[in-house]
Amino acid sequence: MNALAVFMDYINRVFRPFLDKFVVVFINDILVYSKTAKEHEEHLRIMLQILKEQKSYAKLSKCEFWKEEVKFLGHVVSKGGISVDPSKVEVVMKWERPTTVTEIRSFLGLAEYYRRFIEGFSWIALPMTMLTRKEVSFVWTSECEESFQTLKQKLTSAPVLILPEPHELFKFTVMLP
Repeated sequence: MNALAVFMDYINRVFRPFLDKFVVVFINDILVYSKTAKEHEEHLRIMLQILKEQKSYAKLSKCEFWKEEVKFLGHVVSKGGISVDPSKVEVVMKWERPTTVTEIRSFLGLAEYYRRFIEGFSWIALPMTMLTRKEVSFVWTSECEESFQTLKQKLTSAPVLILPEPHELFKFTVMLP
């Protein structure tokens, strides 16, 4: 096991009781979120106390407190919801048409990271996904081009994802192939 894996394991064990309640941890980034200012103050107090008890200290110059909006793992997180980081959208928009299977995999890898923002992602990506199969010759078709352009367009106009209200009714639609 490498040092990063050991560190991640340690951090996850330390913060386990609070993960997905008001804390998200990725490598050395700790995101604390709350519904109210009072809750947030308490959550921050808990997290800082844990760090102190564990003799794990955060460098103040790298910390941000009381932010209304943060960029985290390619997303913009705010009280209004989660959206795609505009700098990532810019990368997608500048992406040139793939000319090899490796380039398709790279593009789809980035686009797939944001699949929750694109309704019908798998169906839209299917023509390009088919080209990544070993038994298929690489022939860029109009369907592939449409798939590529549609994914780019949908990422630039991706919705803001919000958490549902638990007391509201939910409607689920299941699409079977």
